[in-house]
Amino acid sequence: MNHEDFIPIYRLSKGDSTFKLLSAIADAPLSIVPGLYWWAINLGMYLNNQPVLERIKQRELLEVIMHRVISLDPGFNFSGPYRFFGSLYTRIPGIELTQSKTYFDQAITANPEYLGNQVLMAQFYYQKAGNRENFHNTLKKILNTDLNKNPEIMADNFFYQKKAKSLLKDELILFE
Repeated sequence: MNHEDFIPIYRLSKGDSTFKLLSAIADAPLSIVPGLYWWAINLGMYLNNQPVLERIKQRELLEVIMHRVISLDPGFNFSGPYRFFGSLYTRIPGIELTQSKTYFDQAITANPEYLGNQVLMAQFYYQKAGNRENFHNTLKKILNTDLNKNPEIMADNFFYQKKAKSLLKDELILFE
């Protein structure tokens, strides 16, 4: 991470390169929350289509990053860190699926106006849990949401409405 507030922390950290990086992330200041968040989001999106062993290998790094974001700004990007963990924990074997639900519930409770929290819960959690009824009902509710109620997040919500429509179109295939 090449941020003016992070570099001195990294340089002062001890240990091998991995331990040094994880230690520096754990001490990162609030000013680098956006960089940490988007680093984890992009890495997580990349890993979604990689072999499971690669996701397992990167799990610790992703968890350290997002737990630091949660400790500094849990509501960042409309509870994005909770949404992230909700998605991640459906893609790593050996993790109780209830952990995914817990994180999604936290995101939805804190930011119900942000449709991404509900759409990603349907896409990842309800699909993985085989809960077709909640999948369908959640996405139908998203399609009926008036985007004008929250103009400051209209673009994001429009994107997630389109994603909900696409997921509903593929519902039969997703629940075969």
